[in-house]
Amino acid sequence: MRIIITGGGTGGHLFPGIALATALQQKYSDCKILFIGTQRQLDQKVLTGFSFQQESIACMGLKGMGLKHRIKSLLRLPVALLESWKIIKDFQPDLVFGVGGYVTGPVLLAARLRSVPTCIHEQNSIPGLANRMISRFVSRIFVSIPGEYPFPKGKIVVSGNPVRQEILAAAEGRQQESNGKTKDRPLTLLVMGGSLGAHRINMLMLDVVTQLDEQQKNAVRLIHQTGTADKEKVRDGYASAGVRAEVSAFFTDMASLYTQADLVLARAGATSLAEVSVMGLPAVLIPYPYAADDHQVRNAEYYVAGGGAVMYRESELDAEKLAKILSQLLGAIDKLQLMADSMKKMGQPEATRRILKSCMDLIDNLG
Repeated sequence: MRIIITGGGTGGHLFPGIALATALQQKYSDCKILFIGTQRQLDQKVLTGFSFQQESIACMGLKGMGLKHRIKSLLRLPVALLESWKIIKDFQPDLVFGVGGYVTGPVLLAARLRSVPTCIHEQNSIPGLANRMISRFVSRIFVSIPGEYPFPKGKIVVSGNPVRQEILAAAEGRQQESNGKTKDRPLTLLVMGGSLGAHRINMLMLDVVTQLDEQQKNAVRLIHQTGTADKEKVRDGYASAGVRAEVSAFFTDMASLYTQADLVLARAGATSLAEVSVMGLPAVLIPYPYAADDHQVRNAEYYVAGGGAVMYRESELDAEKLAKILSQLLGAIDKLQLMADSMKKMGQPEATRRILKSCMDLIDNLG
């Protein structure tokens, strides 16, 4: 069996694809995987170290860009389609699976033109432009969150969002541990703005820690993924404030960090939320205000409604308000536990298995 998985541009697109690829390799020893991504440095970094074959095509996004960028992107599409056609012709896949991002368009279109079965996975509650366009001709559409989607109804499968094996294993280990928290134990706040970091959250947190008294500083430990641009500034700021903190531009071992965390402060990307919910971690969500169609707000609303998270728009927050929110939550162990329980109930650790079964059924039926 030969499978192509395509997607990229952010870790949120790549990680579900990686989860699916590794699950396929574990279940089917003879399965050959080819991952087609973008030429961006982030894609190359995230995919480093995996055993599946990798290719990239030269293409650019369309939505939210200026006129000059859009023209350049449109001019590249025929080249990207030809590149995709050649890769698919050489690899001869049984199925092509798209996990989001502009790279998926040319690859899935080429697969369709070559009569190869195609599927897509939409992580967000509001679909991106590429998936909306592609949905017209793919065989099956998997979605993470229940809701109304502008997709052909007969193609939709509510699967959940695939989560990497190491995080599923960490979630099982966390479940087996005692959930009791003691006041003598410093609680850990995990701050992350996605794979690229979040400048506004970084700067807010620097101001937040200056407002903590000595007792509060001793009661909390920070783990903060900053992105490249703000790493040194955040690290120095925490050190000056006398706050215990582990700071990095990008963490590769998220399973370990989730295991240590008691509360998460994050954007509302779908993949991060899928991982946090599987782990059963309560969250303070600050949706990215410039996300396409404001989809991060919709993502967050699902978890807020389920009781596992609270959400605040970036525009309504200042350091004083955020400090109060975090202090109240970290000082209320019972409430954190209730939120954790609610978040855990919304987790979907079986998402990858559901997708695999559906894809194998599709291959068998069309084979």
